[in-house]
Amino acid sequence: MTARVGYRRIYESATPQDGKRVVVDRLWPCGVSKEKAGLDAWLRDVAPSADLRRWYHHDPGRYDEFRRRYFAELEDSDHEAALERLRDLAARARVTLLTATKDVDHSEAAALAEWLDGSWGRRSWGRRS
Repeated sequence: MTARVGYRRIYESATPQDGKRVVVDRLWPCGVSKEKAGLDAWLRDVAPSADLRRWYHHDPGRYDEFRRRYFAELEDSDHEAALERLRDLAARARVTLLTATKDVDHSEAAALAEWLDGSWGRRSWGRRS
């Protein structure tokens, strides 16, 4: 299977290889207009909880524990509809998860791409673009 889900910063220019562009941050990224972002969806309900985001505070030393806690949160029914929408998009076309986080490799977008990839026992959906 070819890579179906990638991730990158929303501030990077869109490319044809992005496929469907989906913001996965709970809060809208500063300085980005929804019109110019070329988005297909904003799935804020797949984002980590506010408590988890505050605890993590984008500290790379906490990333492994952040991923573990985030993956546990993804099992909650609160995320079910948004995850189903994301899976549906990925089943039909390539998807690029977008985040405002500066360290994109230690972000919820990277973790979510890994989760969808099947590295944690889930169906394979892709990897970083």
